Amino acid sequence: MRRLEGYQRGVNLGGWLSQGKLGKEYLDTFITEEDIIKIASWGADHVRVPLDFENVETESGEEKPEGYVYIDNCIRWCRANGLNMVLDLHKTCGYIFDDEEYSAKFFEDQALQDRFIHLWEKLAKRYAKDEDIVMFELLNEIVRFDVADAWNRIAQRCVRMIRNYAPTAKILYGGVGYNAVTAIRLLNPPMDENIVYGFHCYEPLIFTHQTASWVKDMPADFHIAYPDDVKTYTEWTRKMAGATTGALAGEDMKIETLGPEFFETIFRDGIECAEEFQVPLYCGEYGVIDQAPVEDTLRWFQDIHSVFEKYGIGRAVWSYKQMDFGLSDAHYESILPQLTKAL
Repeated sequence: MRRLEGYQRGVNLGGWLSQGKLGKEYLDTFITEEDIIKIASWGADHVRVPLDFENVETESGEEKPEGYVYIDNCIRWCRANGLNMVLDLHKTCGYIFDDEEYSAKFFEDQALQDRFIHLWEKLAKRYAKDEDIVMFELLNEIVRFDVADAWNRIAQRCVRMIRNYAPTAKILYGGVGYNAVTAIRLLNPPMDENIVYGFHCYEPLIFTHQTASWVKDMPADFHIAYPDDVKTYTEWTRKMAGATTGALAGEDMKIETLGPEFFETIFRDGIECAEEFQVPLYCGEYGVIDQAPVEDTLRWFQDIHSVFEKYGIGRAVWSYKQMDFGLSDAHYESILPQLTKAL
């Protein structure tokens, strides 16, 4: 499998241009060059920058030039500090991963798809000059399993358009099922040598998201150790509706222990697919909520890191600050030196 050079150790800037406030004061201060300098000091080689369309467009489609300034600044800061960048469209008009009602029509609505393509045309035109350090990520987390064919058509249309402006830029996209590694197999073969297949990993979800209010049927006081026996994990996973698409909910995974072998098992299909097509793999999100015990969190990071390293899988941890996962927050302070070595 090809190694994704320059995108091996990354950090997400969640909560800034996506899932954050749109006010100038917030945007000016949430992420600054000092943060990029700190991330570079951790040994990272890139940042992933989630972007919601509202930062650069109004709901009616009018351009907001002031929103591009933050992307421009981040690229400039990355250049100055030796980092690459993933520009991730986290939300487009008519689609976001965590609002089923808002996103219901995107895969059937030609107008919404056209607007998505047009937004990427503007982004590609503007940032083609930066294709040496910027990778374009088409859309974050396609949730529904039944839109795999539609997503392939939309993604390939978008790639063809981007290639008019940025012929050698790396273009990243993943499959359905919240960007599941097992859904990589459902993607069409890559259109050229600069395509990257992506996935996200928060497995086992009941550990990485313990107490999370947005996971359906997750008790507010739920805690579990890592590692623990697989039977305990499997029983709890099947009790929580929000975790039942995870690896430990199925009957066919034949997982006996938690550790590096667990991640090798769940990544195997994606790795085989990437090797078949000689496409680099990239895990755009992984991490542990700040409600988990820190020593268990460190063990989880060390285990998944060992598998990333073994196969040359690029990745970006979720997330730099706040967002319930912030590495720079007080919760992780006692293990931060060890943790940053395991990113």
